[in-house]
Amino acid sequence: MGSLEAPSRPRHRAAVAAWCAGGALLALTVILSLLVGSNPIPPGDVIASLLGHGGAEVDYIVWGQRVPRTVAAIIVGAALAAAGCLIQAFTRNPLADTGILGVNAGAAFFVAVGIAFLGIVDPGAYVWLACIGAFALTIAVSLIGSSARSGTDPIRLTLAGVALGAVFAGATTGIALTHPDAFDRLRGWNAGSLLGRGFDVILPILPVILVGLVLALLAAPALNSLALGADVARSHGVDVRRSDLIVVTGTTLLAGGATALAGPIAFVGLMVPHIARWTLGTDQRRILAGSLVLGPILVLVADIVGRVAIAPSEMPAGIVTAFIGAPVLIALVRRRKATGL
Repeated sequence: MGSLEAPSRPRHRAAVAAWCAGGALLALTVILSLLVGSNPIPPGDVIASLLGHGGAEVDYIVWGQRVPRTVAAIIVGAALAAAGCLIQAFTRNPLADTGILGVNAGAAFFVAVGIAFLGIVDPGAYVWLACIGAFALTIAVSLIGSSARSGTDPIRLTLAGVALGAVFAGATTGIALTHPDAFDRLRGWNAGSLLGRGFDVILPILPVILVGLVLALLAAPALNSLALGADVARSHGVDVRRSDLIVVTGTTLLAGGATALAGPIAFVGLMVPHIARWTLGTDQRRILAGSLVLGPILVLVADIVGRVAIAPSEMPAGIVTAFIGAPVLIALVRRRKATGL
């Protein structure tokens, strides 16, 4: 017995150390998000404001801007990372991202239509337009990517998502170019920015993302089997059709809600599951749990860097994640073990 238990102890200690490091890093990034901004404020004033003893101007910056965008970054990061974990296991494609279902393209198209043709100017209304677009396009992709006999086919789903996403992305560009007002309003949202995301925008979309997270947790036990293929999953006693439905619905809710809240922030769903896999192993349940911690860290870091990179102006978090994600994507493509889920 001793020889069997000995090898597991180092792995257990390494896992515990990884979780502790992840929790500490998340706490550190939250603190930095509250302390750092394009408007420099002494840390003591920020702490006083958080304790309810700040001045009116400091309270506006801390409670009106930094606190809500920190909460938004945590929600968006967790949602995109969990969605990326689900879609990579489901499609058995380690380079899959949430955009593979056309979520970003559908959300952007409906927002563009609302601005250009319905005269919608309230950012709070973008949330619902983006959600409707994400759901509509995902349903279309799911119908095309499934058949009555075999259910959802990951390959067909991927091809349908890429094709419909390209069509709707082109349509969105056409609307933006022919409607200057839509172009101006879409420019900030489409870059993936957390600026101005107050609780009036966060609270309506929070239930959507929470339901998506619940579905992701329900799907977690079957992800290891699904990642090995439908036939293997069935041999393990997994209800493949039910699991497919849960995964697709959960991915849509998570990615659609996050996109509605902050715009299309790229590469989070691609990078985070791989980082979790490298540090926690190949068990999909651990990867999902780790992604829920690492995703917020990545988005918070991107948002913090964006605040100070070109101060006093700000760079959207989506642009920062693109700068980080492009080299990571190249490294993944060149990495031989990248295909291992």
